[in-house]
Amino acid sequence: MTVLILTCEEDVTADMVVVHLNASGVPVVRLDPADLPGGVALSGEYVHGSFQGHLSSGGRLVGIDGLRSVWVRRPGTPAGRAEEPSAWLTEETSQALYGMLRGCGARWMNHPDAARRARYKPWQLRVAQLCGLPVPATLITTFPRAAEEFAQRFPDLVVKPVSGAHPKDPPRAVPTSRVAPDTDFSAVAYGPTLLQRRVAKRADIRLTVVGERLLAARRAADPDAEEVDVRFAPPTSPWRPADVPPRIAEAVHAYMRETELSYGAFDFAEDADGTWWFLECNQSGQFGFVEVETAQPIARAIAAWLSHSGPQEHAHVNGQGSTVR
Repeated sequence: MTVLILTCEEDVTADMVVVHLNASGVPVVRLDPADLPGGVALSGEYVHGSFQGHLSSGGRLVGIDGLRSVWVRRPGTPAGRAEEPSAWLTEETSQALYGMLRGCGARWMNHPDAARRARYKPWQLRVAQLCGLPVPATLITTFPRAAEEFAQRFPDLVVKPVSGAHPKDPPRAVPTSRVAPDTDFSAVAYGPTLLQRRVAKRADIRLTVVGERLLAARRAADPDAEEVDVRFAPPTSPWRPADVPPRIAEAVHAYMRETELSYGAFDFAEDADGTWWFLECNQSGQFGFVEVETAQPIARAIAAWLSHSGPQEHAHVNGQGSTVR
């Protein structure tokens, strides 16, 4: 049984997992949907009530029914490198590839439907609340007056994008920034704005979840710093392994069940009382930098999960069986 990895060509993080899979003798096929059609080929035959499907990449042929797991890591846009790319060809290629893969019995990390849904930050916040994770007071609005009233109730605010990235080519990360006390909120009317009470954090927490495994890392932070986004703040201290409070562990497991994710990278802000405030969960977040600094076996844990041939932990996809809608 083969592990299929869908990711871009230059993905060092995926390389870390492939090393462990190779060491375990688990067959691996890695391909980028952007190379289909071209360097990657597919074929699927539906005849007399049976299905036979195959994928070819780099001279290797794998049967779709022979997949034990599919890791949707950071794949390119289907047909993105075709000789004559188009939106139509991308849609055709996407439907063919993911449509065939959905019909196999492989485990997913993460299933495309669950991953797509989990990207919605407003939904993340509601799921986190219902699962018992502390969530800072948050407002998403296009009403300037609502923003003004929220700022009066919570004078120390940050602003962040609802979607996460600015639509440039390549996409650019938009940093979380502090809101000045005298801010004019009239521009809120031109697009949804996410305002959130700033957590005076003494540390940033990155909690990587692989199946049932929780691997947390902590990095000390200055609660009075002007730069509040850990991605852009200068590294004043290294990441170190951390224990997960039992209450947080229970809530995170509930979150993973509700979102039907097999992998998630959670960001928390730890305040002076030791409370972990939920900020977001990236369903395909990076983990390489954490493993390098902490020596936590994240890549090994992912390889072990992908190598397992048992049933998927979350049998339902796209909301079936979930209590959060």
